This record gives sequence, C-alpha cells and structure tokens, in this order.
Amino acid sequence: MSETGTPPSPIVIAGAGIGGLTAALTLRRAGHEIVLIDKAKALSEVGAGLQLSPNACSVLDGFGLLQDLKALGHQPDNLRVWSGKTGDQISKVRLGSYLLERHGQPFIVIHRADLQGTLLKKVEATDDITLMLGTALTDAKTGDAGNLVCTYQTGETTGTLNCKALIGADGVWSTVRRLIPNHKNARFSGQVAYRSTLPIDKVPAQWRKDSGLWLHKDSHLVHYPIRSGEQLNIVALTTEDWQDETWSAPAGKDELLHRFKDWPTDIRNLLNGPERWLKWALCTVKADGPWTHGQIALLGDAAHAMLPYMAQGAAIAIEDAAELANHFPVETENTAAALRAYERTRKPRAERIQETGFKNARTFHMSGLPATARDMVMKFSKPESLAARFDYVYGWKPNQALPS
Repeated sequence: MSETGTPPSPIVIAGAGIGGLTAALTLRRAGHEIVLIDKAKALSEVGAGLQLSPNACSVLDGFGLLQDLKALGHQPDNLRVWSGKTGDQISKVRLGSYLLERHGQPFIVIHRADLQGTLLKKVEATDDITLMLGTALTDAKTGDAGNLVCTYQTGETTGTLNCKALIGADGVWSTVRRLIPNHKNARFSGQVAYRSTLPIDKVPAQWRKDSGLWLHKDSHLVHYPIRSGEQLNIVALTTEDWQDETWSAPAGKDELLHRFKDWPTDIRNLLNGPERWLKWALCTVKADGPWTHGQIALLGDAAHAMLPYMAQGAAIAIEDAAELANHFPVETENTAAALRAYERTRKPRAERIQETGFKNARTFHMSGLPATARDMVMKFSKPESLAARFDYVYGWKPNQALPS
C-alpha cells in the first residue's frame, strides 16, 4: 500500500519469454510491482539453441545468473566458417577467451529452454512479481482517472487490472503491438529455418567443440554444442515458400535433405541424424515503426523481430529490458515520457543490428563470383579482426553509450 492507502498500480508485462522474464526482473529491481502474463498454460520449450553474446551476459550477470548459464550451456572458442559447396574451411572467428578479455563477459551458446528455465526460477523467487499463465491480454484502454486498464482472459473468466504501464513482450505476432497506432506488421522474409538437436556422441569429433557456419547458394547452416556440450544444436536455413497454416510445423527429413541435396556428404549425414525436425517461417518486424503509445511499450520481437543472421534476437530483447528499467524508475511521474525516452534510446541500435542481419542474409547466400570474393576476403582476414568487426554489438553494457 502507498502512504495514501491506495494500492500501488503494477506494470503488466504480456509475454513470459526471454524478453518478458528479463523485463520482469529489471523492472522489479527498479522498484515496480510486476504482473507477468502469458497465454500458455505452461512455459515449454520453443525452438532450440540461441547465443548469449557478451552484451546479453552483461545484463544477466547483474542477476547472478551467469554461473548457472555457463554450466547449462557451452562456451565455444571459435566460430569456424565452412564452404557448403566444397566442404573446406574458409576461416574462423575468435570467440571464447578473446571476447571475454575484450568485453569482460563470456560468449555462451545454450538451449532456449535452459535460459528460459533459469530466468523463470529467478522470477518465481522474486517478491512482488505475479506470474499468471493461461492468461491472454485482450485490450488496454485509458480509464476515467487517466490510468491504464488492461483486460485479460483466463479460461472463461474475463478480468481487468489497473496498471501504470503495459509492456508488450509477446513476440512476433504481438497482441500489444496492435494497440499502438501505425504499428508495423510482421512479414514473412521468404526464408525458413529447420531446427533440431543431436546427441554429441553421434557428431563427428571436429564439430563437437566450436560453433560452425556453412555458406552456400540460397542457404546456410549453423551448428554448436548446447546442454553442457551433450547435444549439438543444428539450424538449416534456406530460401523457401511457406505453405503451412501455422508459422511453425514439423518437417520431414526427406524434405530437408532434398533442400540440401547439393551439399557435402558429411553435412547430409549430419542432417540425416535427427529423427525429428521443426521448421519455422522467418518473419520480421521492421524496427523503424512505433514502439510506444502513451503508457504502452514494446520490447524484443514485438518491436523489432530480426532475422537470425546476427544471432542477436534474444540478446537485444535482454538489452531492451535493461534499458527500459533504466528509463523507468519507480518514482517516475510521467510514464509516457519515460517510455518515449526508452524508444528513442533503443531504436537506433535495434535498427542497426537488424540491418546487419539483412546484409548478412544476402552475404551468406551468395553464389558465383560474389561468393568467391566473399570467401577470399574471409580467408585472408585475421580471426581476431573478424570478431572485432562486431565490437559495437558485443561491447554494449547497461547504462553505457553505444560504442563507436
């Protein structure tokens, strides 16, 4: 209760994924009461692996989570870049100890469910964060007293909640985004990601430690160890029409192998290993659209869903959560102004990284002479210089200006 006897208004966060869970923690640390809702009845595994680069780890370190995440994930020393046409290694990019020394934080590859579970455990152990599962946000309007009133549905029950702000962390197909005038809709990119995992003892020895990136015409492949190095995460990305009724669907192995029929035998053998594949339509939300409207704000994929060609989707959502809390201390009187300041701070960075992902998509999928030129440049570049190109991404820290 406040000094006037009026119950404090919470911040409502829609979406209990990586961004929403992190935002619950950062905003609670800033002093707010939090209500975190998600339409799922249980938070289950979605996707497979993801990469926690030093910029994300700098936020998670502030909650004392890095030791657990290191144990659950894997820290590759290098990213090895291979030709999907010839099977030869083109170059390597330094990760591991190089990025730790350069930026003061590790580079961890981890299963999405392990990161989500670690964040969820922290949320459940934190006072004044209420988690409501099986609950869908349906609307939010300004009340008679100028407060925001959120309407939600839990089963057959409709409820309302007075809140000081609504944060949309509800992903690519965000409901909250529809409440923001002139918002940007999600769009299919024309590319699809096939995802699976494989026990590490079924993987050739040369792929068990480092991350791998394979480049070919209109397609590429990424793999890296997860689950304390006990599994290999595999993501095969290709240009493809989307015919399914939903935006993720089971994929047949024969379908995948046909897409990669011109690839080296070793890779086709790797793709033949998993029994179960899921494919995802890669959709984007342009970051230059509006993120805020009055007491409503977006973060993560709801604001700027990215192609995975910089592996920064989760990391930038984690950054968003930290920056939102920085701009929104508990004593804030003008919520709308605070949220606008958050948008002004975050949007240029999200736009820049999103554009880097678009450029990488074109570069990774080159063919002919452009691909030959790309490979030559990478071959004769130092592993350290290839990593240093992304200092502006990895060097970000909370409360710190963007490195030049």
